[in-house]
Amino acid sequence: MSRTRTALLAAMALVAGATGTAFAVDPGGPGTAAVPCTVDYKIQNQWSTGFTAAVTLTNNSAAKSSWSLKWSYAGNQKVASGWNAKISQSGADVTAANESYNAQLATGASVSFGFQGSYSGSNAIPATFTLDGVTCNVDDGGSGGPTDPPDPGGPANRVNNPYEGAKVYVNPQWSAKAAAEPGGSRIANQPTGVWLDRIAAINGANGSMGLRAHLDEALRQKGSGELVVQLVIYNLPGRDCAALASNGELKPDEIGRYKTEYIDPIKAILADSKYASLRIVTTIEIDSLPNLVTNTGSRPTATPQCDVMKANGNYQKGVGYALNKLGDVPNVYNYVDAGHHGWIGWDDNFAPSAALFKEAATTEGATVNDVHGFITNTANYSALKENNFSVNDNVAGKSVRESKWVDWNRYVDELSFAQAFRNQLVSVGFPSGIGMLIDTSRNGWGGTARPSGPGAQTSVDTYVDGGRYDRRIHIGNWCNQSGAGLGERPQANPAAGIDAYVWMKPPGESDGASKEIANDEGKGFDRMCDPTYTGNPRNGNNPSGALPDAPLSGHWFSAQFRQLMQNAYPPLS
Repeated sequence: MSRTRTALLAAMALVAGATGTAFAVDPGGPGTAAVPCTVDYKIQNQWSTGFTAAVTLTNNSAAKSSWSLKWSYAGNQKVASGWNAKISQSGADVTAANESYNAQLATGASVSFGFQGSYSGSNAIPATFTLDGVTCNVDDGGSGGPTDPPDPGGPANRVNNPYEGAKVYVNPQWSAKAAAEPGGSRIANQPTGVWLDRIAAINGANGSMGLRAHLDEALRQKGSGELVVQLVIYNLPGRDCAALASNGELKPDEIGRYKTEYIDPIKAILADSKYASLRIVTTIEIDSLPNLVTNTGSRPTATPQCDVMKANGNYQKGVGYALNKLGDVPNVYNYVDAGHHGWIGWDDNFAPSAALFKEAATTEGATVNDVHGFITNTANYSALKENNFSVNDNVAGKSVRESKWVDWNRYVDELSFAQAFRNQLVSVGFPSGIGMLIDTSRNGWGGTARPSGPGAQTSVDTYVDGGRYDRRIHIGNWCNQSGAGLGERPQANPAAGIDAYVWMKPPGESDGASKEIANDEGKGFDRMCDPTYTGNPRNGNNPSGALPDAPLSGHWFSAQFRQLMQNAYPPLS
């Protein structure tokens, strides 16, 4: 915790130095005392019933070990939630007090915080602010309304590949956990995705940094070069209708809450001009759209919840709304989740999935130009490249596609699938310049179990099973897989059509609990995370292959992290 707070304090100090309001001079003329404090209050984004605001407080008087800023609203504004300050309200009166990590406020120093609120009618900037009872000067910078920066040219203004020539953000909280594990310092400096998996994650919950804190820290890491920040947008209503471990907080029909309480506040923060120099990559709603193809209707893999989501259309509406709103921010690069080869690589899934993605990308005001690319294998384990066999091989008179492992799939690894699926997406109307990302955080499959060559050619199954790197019991197994290892390190332009290999899923964060654990995060118990489970139609009724003693999804799983390092491929030095 101390490391996190130190990082956050450093980030806030940078913001103060870069964007803090200049000292206000008393109008009595040169040589008179400065006003004790200055407040810069900006409405960043405003819609029919709500708004977000950013406040920068500058202390022009003696250094303070704590601070409390107060103001009153003339209208009916109500503060709903805030970040980087403890904010309370009584009637029209609002108080913003320091957090423990930003209590120190030196002479001339600034501190920034923000909040989301509601209103009806007018939403005027407060006329008076007091710092510890002393009236401050108000500098609104001429901003009496929303400050969404205009898009100076839309998608054409973006670079072709945001990862090219750029560093990628290292989450200090994940880095600290990784470094605390034996040998973890070898990878603690690797960039990983920041998961916004519920509304509370936007402002930070249970000691986690909120979105603004991450972006402020990203500005500090950026320096004078380019930097990519990776965000996972993951909170659809009825989320992940086929996997209870990753169910979310929103009910299947709560598309309104998804829009106004989740996407709108995220968009407002990303649109802050303070963050315009960052390249923000969003991974849009993993494990959602493919479920509507594979787990609905009369298929044996269907689930009642997926049928509900297909009928109400809220997956398409939610993805479209996210693409539309986030795509309006000129430095945001939207990548839509595209499952993985072991999910939609079959003929009856491949083309229908691309068509469904096109449908989602052209609803709720979105267009295909709001999509910069797609990402495969997010939080999954599919091998990047199987070198010991290919889909075109024949053994003992049979095609590799007839093996139990491949099971008539057209693809045997993620690289071949991602490149082919990119072509399919372009064929249905997505821009020809789209790029693919592949999550390689847990698909290395190294260690002593990694085969050095093909299996015996006595049958197609011995040939494939003896040579495949992916050692899962079944390709449908997805939860905390035993034997997995870290994959290729994050890198830009690794192959044709691939923008980057990324670690979107932070290694060491659980996929789900191996037994039921009560929680307030909307996460259920999925038997696919239970090592004693013997399976269902979605994994061919095979054992789950899951590690024991796993915590809730997203929580730190030390045993998994150590296994991933041990089995890394390429190996860790």
